[in-house]
Order: sequence, then C-alpha cells, then structure tokens
Amino acid sequence: MTSIAIFAKAPLHGYAKTRLIPTLGAAGAARLQREMTLRALQVAHDAGIGDVTLWCAPDSKQRFFRALMKSQANTQGLGFRKQVDGDLGERMAASFANTQGAMLLIGTDCPVMHPTHLQQAAKALAEGDDAVFIPAEDGGYVLVGLARPIPEIFREIAWGSAQVMAQTRERLTQLNLQWCELETLWDVDLPSDVMRWREMQRVETASAARTDE
Repeated sequence: MTSIAIFAKAPLHGYAKTRLIPTLGAAGAARLQREMTLRALQVAHDAGIGDVTLWCAPDSKQRFFRALMKSQANTQGLGFRKQVDGDLGERMAASFANTQGAMLLIGTDCPVMHPTHLQQAAKALAEGDDAVFIPAEDGGYVLVGLARPIPEIFREIAWGSAQVMAQTRERLTQLNLQWCELETLWDVDLPSDVMRWREMQRVETASAARTDE
C-alpha cells in the first residue's frame, strides 16, 4: 500500500490562489480552490492505492475542511492533518516524516492528473525506486513520491522558481538515489492556465454529450 498526502489551502477569500485574484476576484479564486481540491481528492480516492490524508492550511478547523470531515468520515476514511509552519520544503519533509512506508504527495493545482498517474508512481516505488516525480511544465513538480522519508531532497531548493526540478535532480544525484520521472504535466497558476483548463473541460463535456447520443 502507498499512502497519498494532499496539500491544500482552505478556499478563503484573499488566501487561496492569490495570483489569480486580479483576474477572478477573491471570491472567484476561492471557488476555484474549492473546485480543484475536490477534484484532487476524487483522483486520489479513485487511484485506490492506499489511505488519503489532506494536509490543511492554515489548519483543519476551517469551515471547508470541517464540512469535508462530516461528509467523508463514514465513506472514504479521509484523514486530516495541519501543515506545519515553514517553507514548502519544510512542510513537505514534515509530512513524509509523519508517514510510515511509501507515500505520494500532491497538491491541488494539477487538473490533468488522473488516478493512473498515481498508480504508476506507486508502482515505481514498489519496484525499487527511492523516489518518483511528475515534473511540471513550469520547472517544478506536481507529484513527489518517496519510499521512505528523505528530508535532504527538500533543503535549499528555490521553491516557486523554474529551477525546482533541476535543483532536485542535482540533490538526488548527490545523494546517490535512484528515481524516475513520469510524463510532464501542467498546473494552474496563471489566468492562461485557467483558460486552458476550462477549454479542456468544454471539450470533455462536448465529447461526453456526443457519446450519450
């Protein structure tokens, strides 16, 4: 079994998807965060590879998370944890340190991630890789999986820059670790990314409608 951790911000006005607020407004950005979080949760559960835990920011007491606790508690067994303080690397390292066995960590910003991606990543760890990644088009990554906690790979990385995956590869090489990378995906950070996703949804809806005819 490979557990899945999802990092998620509460869909609060002015807190979530702040780079999109000039385009969507604070309420629109919060709605997008809610939509993407629910999608990520569904993908994780549909993968069927292990327990799923939502790592919440600023904490799990937010209204959205409390509603999820009530709706999920008796069905899918979703776990909830508060993200620790610190930069992204420190928060990711802490989540792996609190998990036994292999784990995959994702965010909520990659709408093109599907259950098969998670299944492929889990398979890579089961077959002996120390780590697995899904690189992002912007130079970062949208998934990291580890067979065991390896906090060193999260240290001294320029988080939020286009160098994240390149710097991580250098660190993996320095540590003499074996890793694999799956196909590169993209995430939603900019207004153009939102348009790209909405167009994808429009095409999927139109295709489904034709299939039902």
